[in-house]
Amino acid sequence: MKFSKTLLTTTALTVGGAAAFAAGHGNMADSMTLVSWGGAYQSSQQQAYVEPYQEMNPDVSVSWDESSAEAVAKLRAMNEAGNVTWDLVDVVAADAIRLCDEGLAMEVDHDEILAAAPDGTDASDDFGDLIVSDCYIPQIVYSTTFGYRTDMVPEGVEAPNDICDVFDLETYPGKRALEKRPINNVEWALLCDGVAKEDVYDVLATEEGQDQALAKLDTIKDEVIWWSAGADTPQLLADGEIFMGSTYNGRLFSVIEEQGQPVGMMWDAQVFDLDGWIIPADLPEDRLARVLDFVKFATDTQRLADQAKYISYGPARASSAPLVPENMKQHMPTDPANAQNTFLYNYEFWADYRDDIDAKFQSWLAQ
Repeated sequence: MKFSKTLLTTTALTVGGAAAFAAGHGNMADSMTLVSWGGAYQSSQQQAYVEPYQEMNPDVSVSWDESSAEAVAKLRAMNEAGNVTWDLVDVVAADAIRLCDEGLAMEVDHDEILAAAPDGTDASDDFGDLIVSDCYIPQIVYSTTFGYRTDMVPEGVEAPNDICDVFDLETYPGKRALEKRPINNVEWALLCDGVAKEDVYDVLATEEGQDQALAKLDTIKDEVIWWSAGADTPQLLADGEIFMGSTYNGRLFSVIEEQGQPVGMMWDAQVFDLDGWIIPADLPEDRLARVLDFVKFATDTQRLADQAKYISYGPARASSAPLVPENMKQHMPTDPANAQNTFLYNYEFWADYRDDIDAKFQSWLAQ
């Protein structure tokens, strides 16, 4: 979905109008409820965005809701009840597309509401192709990948470095941790069942392809601990309850570099994805004005670079990349040494197929 620099809808016009009105009249709410994922990622947002914003705006209170994993369902329910209590929601790109398509997220003119780069480059050009929806304001590039216990690698065996090692219980015995949803798991399963990388989503669009992926996952199902929160796998690794497990690369950075646990990273077939903000549709004018003021600040070039001090996720702005601290660059999923064999997540496929494949996956889990 390409972004047009022209104003998208009358909604975008009212966005600019609300911001201008608020700036002129001081009619901004004095509180915000932000929705994110908890853990190290939310902490990085708190330190890079919220604390400096509150220093500039000491009368503004900010509360967090750690419900991003359920954002689509919860926003649907809030909209149905006519009571949207969230002001700004961090979601992955595929969920942003779904929320935008359903009219639950507000369309925005990125160049109207976001800061330009320091050299004057428009925001839409600075974010570039990462603007995958007219409602989406990207923040970071992250990946889902695997960590493993270095002290549990069998003697005389090379440490796991291939995604298909996850499915090799003979060479690498022990428990695995996988996320309790189909996304990423079914892609990895097909890759390790002989499907070419470029064909994965064509195969997955068919009933037969979905069954093939689940059959491959069946081969390790008895050894899997299913996780729902990003903190689960790092904790399971730290406790030695699993040999290897998937999670977000920033969570693994934390357990390896900050906690000093005997954990290694396996970057093969890491799945790139985006996190970013959506603004719920139809917010009251004072709440919308506050959100727009915060978003412009929180997504500028310096703030996105600042977040990379606290977690190993790549900033979504091109102009932020040179400002990332040198000691963090090697931990980024986008570093050339780590990105030799990546898997590119198909946002639009999952926006279209998520509900159906979710239902099938949950049914399989219950068997």
